[in-house]
Amino acid sequence: MSPDTGRADRRRNRERLVTAAIEVFARDGAAAPLEEIARSAGVGSATLHRHFGSRRELLEAVCTDGVEQLCLRADELVAGEGDPGAALWVWLDELVRYAAATRGVVGVLLTEPEVPACHSNRLRDALEPLRAGAIGAAAVHPEAGVDDLLALVTGISRVTDDDPEAASRLLELVRAGVGSHSVETATKG
Repeated sequence: MSPDTGRADRRRNRERLVTAAIEVFARDGAAAPLEEIARSAGVGSATLHRHFGSRRELLEAVCTDGVEQLCLRADELVAGEGDPGAALWVWLDELVRYAAATRGVVGVLLTEPEVPACHSNRLRDALEPLRAGAIGAAAVHPEAGVDDLLALVTGISRVTDDDPEAASRLLELVRAGVGSHSVETATKG
């Protein structure tokens, strides 16, 4: 086998593993057995482990395209002429929908940052200018940090696994401040 053929086979195996992982994680969640992914890709476990040294590396590969789109969208919203508060909530809605649709994969990435150049860091970097703009426009609590907002998205996505509509609805309830007016009235009276 020539070196070019070997590289092509390696590239094909990696693509098959990522495609299989997307399908298996979508069906079974982020904790799906890696052996099932290898079987679905038509390769052995050793091949999977040669390409991905850990579950985390495989999860990162599965989310590459989605995270890239979210980061581009954040840049677009920051550069836009619209309301910074609305821009933040639009992006958080897109993130919570994506996180819910990935059945816990994004939640793992957001709550377990393990490597310096991982997707969770990219999402944090994308969110910061949106958060800062919303704070400047008094559209979000000034103490709401990036990690707070990502924890909110993670929590919502975990309880609405595979239901982006429910995730979006819960995020909107949080944005509206569930019962905040009645709580203020009850505590003052």
